Amino acid sequence: MAAVAGVRTLPYDWYADAAVLRLEQERIFARSWQYAARLDQVAEPGQLTTAWAGSLPVLLARGRDDELRGFVNVCRHRGHILCDGDARRETIQCPYHAWTYGLDGALRSAPRSDREPGFDMSGLGLVGVSVDTWGPFVFVNADPEAAPLADDLGELPDLLAADGIDVGALRFHARAESEEYACNWKICVENFLECYHCAVAHPSLSKVLDVSPDAYGLEARGRVASQFGPPKKNSVGAWIQPGTDTGSTYSEGEVARGQFHLLFPGTVVNVMPGKPNLSIGPVIPRGPDRTYRFLDYFVGPDTDDEWLADYFALDDQVGAEDRVLVENVQRGVASGGLEAGTLLPESEKLIAWFQSLVVEALGADG
Repeated sequence: MAAVAGVRTLPYDWYADAAVLRLEQERIFARSWQYAARLDQVAEPGQLTTAWAGSLPVLLARGRDDELRGFVNVCRHRGHILCDGDARRETIQCPYHAWTYGLDGALRSAPRSDREPGFDMSGLGLVGVSVDTWGPFVFVNADPEAAPLADDLGELPDLLAADGIDVGALRFHARAESEEYACNWKICVENFLECYHCAVAHPSLSKVLDVSPDAYGLEARGRVASQFGPPKKNSVGAWIQPGTDTGSTYSEGEVARGQFHLLFPGTVVNVMPGKPNLSIGPVIPRGPDRTYRFLDYFVGPDTDDEWLADYFALDDQVGAEDRVLVENVQRGVASGGLEAGTLLPESEKLIAWFQSLVVEALGADG
């Protein structure tokens, strides 16, 4: 039997075309669960926070009835964004013309509407979106009839629990935001879905994790793709500081391996070996060649400052290296020099999984 030479990638113009991105928002992001916020941001009645479902702005509100609701964060009057960031309010008021909504989304008042014959506020409430939670994490889905989040998460909670991660016992530590990436959102996701590049592009990470093809595991289950990286035996799981051969070590019996998951289309969940830890965040398209990301970091209650300092030093180093990679890929695919690329069926099988879901969602001929 002849060897398989490779798998053709998505067409490169899909990474630079605004029309493709509009279709992705309509058929992928508007129908998928995405990480939005921490539960503590909307834990008490009157708390609000904002998020994104792809390019759709979302508002989360905890009502006086203690119900957590999600809405499109756009006023029904003239389209002004309603809120920005965290807030604590009795009502939701648009800063443009003071249309005011209850925390249940119903329109309560519209200045001068009493001068308009037949004006009916009952049909002008905020547009709802689906909201669901997993431990301390809040997810949104622009589809108000979406199936439960648990259906998409599948075995992910069990995979984390099997390696000692109790998401309910973690405490929020920090949110890391960065400048927009000069690349298409799919390039960020595809870079995340393989460690084929790690030995070359991430020398510090490769001193911590065994990224060899026989040790580094790749699996896809439903809408979740997973990578599993055991610590290098000769480093005893050490966090190697960039440019050095030293770092702190993790205790045997805590988190024994790295886990890196993607919930399609763009929620990443990362766990490194060592102290109990988890980072989670969305990949958010801001244009055909612009992507915004953030990560919320959670740690165990007894995680020490020295371990955290080494952990974040390594994470920052890997992040800086990845930025250079994805932005250079964007420059290449947008150049028009090639129609498409080639994937290695084994080393890049999670990218093939991701691209097949994109094709299926867009209804395109693979």
